[in-house]
Amino acid sequence: MSNINLSDDTIAGISTPPGVGGIGIIRISGRDALNIAERIFYSPKEKKIASMPSFTMAYGFIIDPESAEKPEKVDEALLSVMRAPKSYTAEDVVEINCHGGLFTVSKTLQLALNAGARLAAPGEFTMRAFLNGRIDLAQAEAVLDIINAATHSSGRLALEQLCGGLSSAISPIINELISICAGVEAQIDFPEDDIPPSDKSMLADKINSLTTAIKTLSDSYSFGRFYREGMSTAIVGKPNVGKSSLLNALLKRDRAIVTPLPGTTRDTIEEAININGLPVRIVDTAGIRESHELAEAEGINRSIAAIESAALVIAVFDGSTSFTSDDDEILRATTGKDIIIAINKADKKMVYTNDYVIDKYRHATNHNAEVKVVNISALSGSGLDILKETLYRHVMRSSTPEAHEGAIVTNQRHKGALDEAASALINAKKSLRADAPYEIIAIELRNSLNALGQITGSITTGDILDRIFSDFCIGK
Repeated sequence: MSNINLSDDTIAGISTPPGVGGIGIIRISGRDALNIAERIFYSPKEKKIASMPSFTMAYGFIIDPESAEKPEKVDEALLSVMRAPKSYTAEDVVEINCHGGLFTVSKTLQLALNAGARLAAPGEFTMRAFLNGRIDLAQAEAVLDIINAATHSSGRLALEQLCGGLSSAISPIINELISICAGVEAQIDFPEDDIPPSDKSMLADKINSLTTAIKTLSDSYSFGRFYREGMSTAIVGKPNVGKSSLLNALLKRDRAIVTPLPGTTRDTIEEAININGLPVRIVDTAGIRESHELAEAEGINRSIAAIESAALVIAVFDGSTSFTSDDDEILRATTGKDIIIAINKADKKMVYTNDYVIDKYRHATNHNAEVKVVNISALSGSGLDILKETLYRHVMRSSTPEAHEGAIVTNQRHKGALDEAASALINAKKSLRADAPYEIIAIELRNSLNALGQITGSITTGDILDRIFSDFCIGK
């Protein structure tokens, strides 16, 4: 897709979700967008699309210009025109709003293709917006984040990035780095002008300052990523401790089957919930115990895999019955994982204390760090608000986007580029202290610049673009 000659073709795609709806939108972008729309749209007032001002709409009908006798009406529609460069793609754009039936939407798209458009590749509209300079690469990625946002907080963070929040934070770093590079490269061009020690110290201070700024951005990913990706949380425990009941209680609906029989859950069940704006992906797992029954054993294997892949584990125990060797095995399986212990069935008489479970956990995992224990009743709902707040605080470590000053990094690609940029600056400072040739320092400074350029797209490759935009839907 990255090798497309944007000036030579016009693309079209469906911008609304598949299926039946009230409205379906077909988007056309490119130099022939207005002409193509003219061929398939009829205005009862004989309004010509080529003469329509930008950001105006026309009422009319989608027509098939190749029908046997006279152009056949396909659907009633509204057509909007957005002229270059003030459009989503910075090209001429036409959007056709027709009725959202499967036939009408697909037929309208096919008519646009027959009239000379090419079917858009996934993300190609947004890619054109980037390649035509309307947005940078970080902003382009934010478009997908807005589409995929599961909560208000994750949507707000994505919108801030779309409005240039991250780019604005990186821009002064890049500008200062360019200035430093120019000074160092000037010394390479004029080696007879020795740089005094005071200037070397000042250069080291500037590199330190930039490194700190980059690391601050990178460190924000430690909690910002959860708003973009969601927090993967596995509910684990032996059979019949109330794992599925807990999932249903958190979702406030009956998602998992609950019976008195052990081994009812045979596979993992994943659902999403919103906790204080944090999207959390809850995975209910099969009860872990010794089993030779084939289906249950496979479910147990998947439960163990869910523990390994989860960012956080909620280990559930039945506080109304004695602790067993199966419970000990659950604790051992969570070794090395962030964990919250939920003692269920608090509506009944508890036969052991929270301290008893903590001692069991520390003995099983040989881990002496603080562990959170919450008493709950999945049946009555008591303790669930405390559990959710504990989960939230455990993830965010009492930090929220509102409490964080400056831009927040939510994208793994951006964090990787920031870490690469910081590493190159650290190497540049080491070279400066070691009185290395200025050519070596300049290379490291350029490496840092290139890494930062990969975030905004000023430095990029076709492979990176293809990987980013392939995750988009065709109409975006």
